[in-house]
Amino acid sequence: MFVLLSLALLADAWTALGVQSEGERLARIEASPQWRDGRFRPPLERTQGSIWEMISASFRGDQIRSPEDPGDIPRITPSTAELAAAPATGLRMTWLGHSSFLVDIDGRRVLIDPVWGERVSPFTLLGPARYYPPLIPLEELPAIDAVVISHDHYDHLDEPTIRALAGTTRFVVPLGIGADLEYWGVPAGDIVELDWWERTTIGEGATVELVATPARHFSGRGLGDADQTLCSGWALVGPAHRIYYTGDTAMFPGFAEIGRRLGPFDATLVESGAYSSLWTDVHLGPEQAVDAHVAARGELMIPVHWGTFALAMHAWTEPAERVVAAAERGGVSVVVPRPGQSVEPELAPPLERWWPEIPWETAEEAPIVSSGLE
Repeated sequence: MFVLLSLALLADAWTALGVQSEGERLARIEASPQWRDGRFRPPLERTQGSIWEMISASFRGDQIRSPEDPGDIPRITPSTAELAAAPATGLRMTWLGHSSFLVDIDGRRVLIDPVWGERVSPFTLLGPARYYPPLIPLEELPAIDAVVISHDHYDHLDEPTIRALAGTTRFVVPLGIGADLEYWGVPAGDIVELDWWERTTIGEGATVELVATPARHFSGRGLGDADQTLCSGWALVGPAHRIYYTGDTAMFPGFAEIGRRLGPFDATLVESGAYSSLWTDVHLGPEQAVDAHVAARGELMIPVHWGTFALAMHAWTEPAERVVAAAERGGVSVVVPRPGQSVEPELAPPLERWWPEIPWETAEEAPIVSSGLE
């Protein structure tokens, strides 16, 4: 029975696991300054807690890790017409849950880390499920100039979403991810793979640049492919506006360099949820997220990577509460959009605590280890 179950799970996950790079793709990977001793290395080495510590921690505490009634989450259902209309200020960001954003910037439209699947998992019946259905059917999105992916974890690179978008737009991704995209049906000519600080343009005339930026995280979709693809953040640099998306990352001195080289930014989309004292080398905590925003020279901060999947041991509303508290202490402008809400930084709405007040125990604030920001 165990063997049959294992085979069934493997068959279920087979295509989602992706494939390894080879040929010219592999040659580019091995030539990268980030590639050493057979894998991509983060800016600072990690001393992450063991998997057994994480599993043990998942059974402790009484935090409400998912909404008691997900239907009570106040959501906005955007229409195709609303998303297709040009923003009055030239810059609009629509939060579609977790780290998925539709960004309209200086006449170009970029879809960031789109995840429309039911679960962030290689399995169809196992793994974290979304709190609420996708806010708009994928086929009802307006025309997209580019899809940007930060790294290959399931909550950022979603096979069914990629298959649905294949052939409709360009994909701009970190080194190594192109092999998965082509395996899932994306034409090779539609794929652009970049190393850190490399850039590509979208549009004609007044173009928008997509710049891959360093990140301190890790990659892998299975048991044998750890750090075989690059993790990155992204700067979207237009003629009049620019934003910065951190991707998944821990604290590191690179935020200040990103701000110097590519900032200041009208807005930052900063990973703020799914953290633990065991994960300080691979994820930001809420307080560090605010510090990263400041270091990167951001104006308006929008927390991401929360409110859609239960991926950590803290209460599901805790990231928003702690980000807001830290931003208020630091004098940082922050907006926490409702799922489906659009934000134009120049017309940013006042902060609204739309999430429910639920009891949660404040986790120990993650130390800023070797960040260069002390």
